[in-house]
Amino acid sequence: MDVDGVMTRGGIILGSRGFEMKIFDVQDGMGVTLARMGGLKTGIITGRQSDVVRRRAEELRMDVIVQGRPDKLPAFEDILDKHRLQQDQVAYIGDDLLDRNLLIRAGLAVAPANARPEIRRAAHYITRSSGGCGAVREVVEMILKFQNTWKRVVNQVYMHSLDKGSGT
Repeated sequence: MDVDGVMTRGGIILGSRGFEMKIFDVQDGMGVTLARMGGLKTGIITGRQSDVVRRRAEELRMDVIVQGRPDKLPAFEDILDKHRLQQDQVAYIGDDLLDRNLLIRAGLAVAPANARPEIRRAAHYITRSSGGCGAVREVVEMILKFQNTWKRVVNQVYMHSLDKGSGT
């Protein structure tokens, strides 16, 4: 997936001395965790380089973190080779022009509701949620339900929270 406009609403706060802030949606973060629990690999390919993005991807234990690659196609092809995947085994979520080449190659091309028109036209599915507002979570739930693993993953979450004493 892309980051800005997908995992975030697309805003970037830049301050002096390289200070950067982004707001990530916690339900999208839970979506990435649920994906991992359901056996899916997750990752990002982004044109920008950001310590904030690296930190968030590491917190979520994403399998792939590729930054600073505005031409995302070579990175996508490297990921396919490294993980021995075919294009049709990949879902990609993107919102802007730099994502189009990946969307037209992915087996499941997804655009958040607020994606650019060219990107929505290239997508197989357009989320009800906007980027940074639950779009990632929506896609993960859809995939896990389609694969008939959603109930198992939800039960794992319930059992884990009971084991930790937070059963409310």
